[in-house]
Amino acid sequence: MRHLLSTRDLRRDEAIQILDLAEDMAQVAGREVPKLPALRGKTIVNLFYEDSTRTRISFEAAAKRLSADVINFSAKGSSVTKGESLKDTAQTLGAMGADAVVIRHGASGAAHVLAASDWIDAGVVNAGDGTHEHPTQALLDAYTIRQRVSGTGARGAGLDGVRVVIVGDVLHSRVARSNVWLLSTLGARVHIVAPVTLLPVELDNWPVTVGHSLDEAIDESPDVVMMLRIQAERMDDSFFPHPREYAREWGLDDARAARLGGDTIVMHPGPMNRGLEISARAADSVKSTVLEQVANGVSVRMAVLYLLVTAPGSDRGVSAGSTRGTGGEQR
Repeated sequence: MRHLLSTRDLRRDEAIQILDLAEDMAQVAGREVPKLPALRGKTIVNLFYEDSTRTRISFEAAAKRLSADVINFSAKGSSVTKGESLKDTAQTLGAMGADAVVIRHGASGAAHVLAASDWIDAGVVNAGDGTHEHPTQALLDAYTIRQRVSGTGARGAGLDGVRVVIVGDVLHSRVARSNVWLLSTLGARVHIVAPVTLLPVELDNWPVTVGHSLDEAIDESPDVVMMLRIQAERMDDSFFPHPREYAREWGLDDARAARLGGDTIVMHPGPMNRGLEISARAADSVKSTVLEQVANGVSVRMAVLYLLVTAPGSDRGVSAGSTRGTGGEQR
């Protein structure tokens, strides 16, 4: 794997390989010293043009657990504020010997531009580009579903037949886009619920069914209800009359949470707008996987960084044997 830019490009076997390797990586956290020497001497750059807490810290923790050197770059306080271009920044990082670049950018397609350029000889991970995609979030969501939903936790398994309802601001959500393609590739049945104003125009080409009633979707007893954050910072128009109306019609409140089936899990990529798209009780209930998603994100990103930097035929590669001891077969 040279780059990870989109889940739409991932084959089923490639996605399952990442999930299986993440199972191995998860065992590292339980060690007295939770580290592997797999990427010792390698340099991972977190190149973040947008604010982030969970994603940036998760990638940093993942790289450090693999013994890589980590450079954290934030656009704020850098030469970007003086007008430095992505090209110049990338070339600077390349001169420092970066082996992989994790990029979050406000412009859709920025990660693809970087990966296709000759500005830097490094693997590129898309950590969120505009409203386009966020592939590692979808991978950690799939990993969490595979662990929690009955019958899908076995190594090598996909998510065949799992019913997933994705609710909310689909229009602005790169998480939704990545999840739709990945979960469908893994065999899940995806249903979208949102007000008409928060649905993207390209929805007809997505492998999903669409509805506008969360109550009707809950009545169908889904295995997973994934709530999306209302992204007010990306909205320059009124997409719904009032937050109270949105919470009443499309929020997972206490009453709706109580109607969920006993095995249904509740997901949210964070950060949460409590009281808007999800109630505090639903967010903190035993059905919620919010904190599990955060923990699983480190394992999944360890797997992604390992596969990226050790890609066969890459001069960035290290021996596969350097991950021995993670508790499973290595690749």
